[in-house]
Amino acid sequence: MERRRVLAVAVLLVEMFLLSPAAVAQQDLPPGSLAIKVLVEKRVLQLPDGPLFWRIENHPTLAQAQAATGLWGLAAESGGKVWLFRLGPASGASSGGRMVAEVGPVPRVAAPEYLLRINEPSGSPGSTTIVHTHPGSEGIYVLQGQLCFRTPQGVIRVPAGRSDAGPQPYVPSQVSSCGSTDLRGFVMFVVDATKPFSSPATFELH
Repeated sequence: MERRRVLAVAVLLVEMFLLSPAAVAQQDLPPGSLAIKVLVEKRVLQLPDGPLFWRIENHPTLAQAQAATGLWGLAAESGGKVWLFRLGPASGASSGGRMVAEVGPVPRVAAPEYLLRINEPSGSPGSTTIVHTHPGSEGIYVLQGQLCFRTPQGVIRVPAGRSDAGPQPYVPSQVSSCGSTDLRGFVMFVVDATKPFSSPATFELH
């Protein structure tokens, strides 16, 4: 009986890992796919009033960044730096942070609960995602390389050091590394937490 109990716990822990956002984002990637890493996420019941911007800052330590998150902020470490991502009005500076970029305004979406998530896409030139949709908005900031996102309306190129408000909610898009060097950047999401985070889609021909 004890052996069965230990085995059941082990299976449960494996299932919990496989179903975690970080693991799901990396499963079953076909050759040439853009790698997507989930840095950090949180759920909230409401959004800030007014136009929405993502403010990106660097902080000396993760503890300092976490202390400045507030209701709509997320802190994470990446690339040897500490990052704070705050959703709110423009020019909403935090104490002790160094501003990197302000992205937006990003579209609002109505939902009973919201998921705020920071993804880190990376990949060599030519790597790409499948065509997909998200139930909300996404802001983009590129650290190195160049990111392209294709929608039914065309292709937008975002080079290193630049940002973009991204495609509209529920609009099919495909993201790729389209520069001459490897891509690394951040994608900041505000989506309906009660719906699938990402759904396969197609570019319909008319």
